[in-house]
Amino acid sequence: MIEIKNLEKSFDGIPVLENINCSIEEGSFTSLIGPSGCGKSTLINIIAGLDKANGGGVWIDDEKVKGTHTDRVMVFQNAALFPWLTVYENIAFGLKNIVDKSDEIRHKVEDVLRKVHLSRFKEYYPYQLSGGMKQRVSIARSLVMNPRILLMDEPFSALDEQTRMLLHSELQQIWMETRQTIIFVTHNIREAVKLSNRVIVMGIRPGTIVDDVPIQAGFPRNVEDPHIFDYEKNVFKRLKVEIEKVAKEEMGSDYRFKEGNIPGNSAYTMGSGI
Repeated sequence: MIEIKNLEKSFDGIPVLENINCSIEEGSFTSLIGPSGCGKSTLINIIAGLDKANGGGVWIDDEKVKGTHTDRVMVFQNAALFPWLTVYENIAFGLKNIVDKSDEIRHKVEDVLRKVHLSRFKEYYPYQLSGGMKQRVSIARSLVMNPRILLMDEPFSALDEQTRMLLHSELQQIWMETRQTIIFVTHNIREAVKLSNRVIVMGIRPGTIVDDVPIQAGFPRNVEDPHIFDYEKNVFKRLKVEIEKVAKEEMGSDYRFKEGNIPGNSAYTMGSGI
């Protein structure tokens, strides 16, 4: 169980997060979504132990997070692989400090290679891989550490739509098999609803939680399911309020969000611009 209590964060006296309170159940898949600058990445960095709150904090099983730990692993937007190492060596890199036996390392690496469908590319170097394949290596490198909590900060935002859809299916399958706790930051409403069993909507700076939407649908999910589209519309409706606040700050109080820009069909995807 992750408990976030009265969390506040500021940079140079400017509030970024304010009064963040929520609980995240073990084994759940939770997405954080909100306007740019609302503090999503800052919050996930604090959970990871990469940053510190100015007030309140994060507790895991009643123990306050004070720094990084192997039970929490982050996947970033940039795969950040070692270019001089092969796929296999990149994935095995972190294990060398915690696993003594080479046979055990090989078994763990080959297992995650199968999960991300990269077994036949294990001797390739990063320059030989597509963007989607690099990100799969990054995910595999995190999974091989067998963390209790997998933190993902917009891991698919730089990928094309077809690759993103493929990785959605793979990540969904991995979560169904492992039931690791995943906290996933995204700008993409469809991505959040498709992958998660809970979507937390954050408001503009200073970031606060403005809505908490349970996604009550089975896995694997079909985005053509009208119930899934209903969830997308509900999340968008709440997020639209926050987007409009940002626009009014930039363009003046007379700004009005144009409803006609929202296609009303289940094939619609928000993309990465929200």
